[in-house]
Amino acid sequence: MVETTSNNSGAKLAGKVAIVTGGSGGIGEAAAHAFADQGARVVIADVQDDLGNKVAESIGTNKCTYIHCNVADEEQVQNLIQSTVNTFGQIDIMFSNAGISSELEQTIIELDISELNRLLAVNASGMAACVKHAARAMVDKHVRGSIVCTGSIYGSNGGSDGTDYAMSKHALLGLVRSASIQLAEHGIRVNCVSPNALVTPMTLKYSGSEEKVYELCAKTARLKGVILTAKHIADAVLFLASNDSEFITGHDLVVDGSYIAP
Repeated sequence: MVETTSNNSGAKLAGKVAIVTGGSGGIGEAAAHAFADQGARVVIADVQDDLGNKVAESIGTNKCTYIHCNVADEEQVQNLIQSTVNTFGQIDIMFSNAGISSELEQTIIELDISELNRLLAVNASGMAACVKHAARAMVDKHVRGSIVCTGSIYGSNGGSDGTDYAMSKHALLGLVRSASIQLAEHGIRVNCVSPNALVTPMTLKYSGSEEKVYELCAKTARLKGVILTAKHIADAVLFLASNDSEFITGHDLVVDGSYIAP
C-alpha cells in the first residue's frame, strides 16, 4: 500500500485518493491537474494509453498514475477500482467523466439504434458501473466519499439532432438522483456537472475546428465576455469533490452561461 499523506495539509483534497475516468484530455485532464494541485493522489483511467501516460507524467508520477480502462466493460471498471484500493487503501473521490458523442446527426426519424446503444454503453451503463463500484469500495472502507459525473446541458434539453446523446445524458441525471438518495445513509455524495459547449478533444473531433465550437458556445450562452474552458468545469468538479460542498448531493451543477435559464 502507498502512503497517501500529503505535505500540503492546507489543500482542499490533502490525503485524498481520486479516480478520473476519461482523464487523458479535456475536462478529465484539467480535473486531474486540479485534484493533484489540491493534494490528492490521482489515478487516471482511459483507453488512450499514450495520452494518459503523458498526462500522468506531466502531473508527476509521485502524484498521478495511469490505468487502462474502458468504462463500457464493467469488469475493467471493477479492476480499476480494486487496483486503486489495493494500491492506496481506499477511494475518496470518483470523477466519472469518460463519455462519447454521436458520430451521426441523430434525429428520431433516422435514429440508428446501434449508434444509440454504443452511446448508452459508455454514457449511461459505463457511468453506472463507475458509480456502482466506487460506491461499493467507499461503503466497504467506511469512506464518506464524493462521486461526481460529467453531464451536459443536453441532459435537461432536447435538440434538433443528437437524440441519442441527449437520451444518454438524461439517463445520467436519473442515475445521479437515484444514487444520491440510496448512498446518503453512508455519507456518500453523488452529483454531476453539466457544461455548455467548450473546446475539448471530443468536441473538436466531431465539429472539425475550434472556431465552430466557439461559435456554438457563443450561440448557446447568454453570458458574454467569457469563453468556457475545461478549467471552468474542473473548478466546478473540484468544488463538488471537496468539503466545500459537504451538504450538497443529488445536484446537477450546470455551467452553461445561462443557456438553460429562461
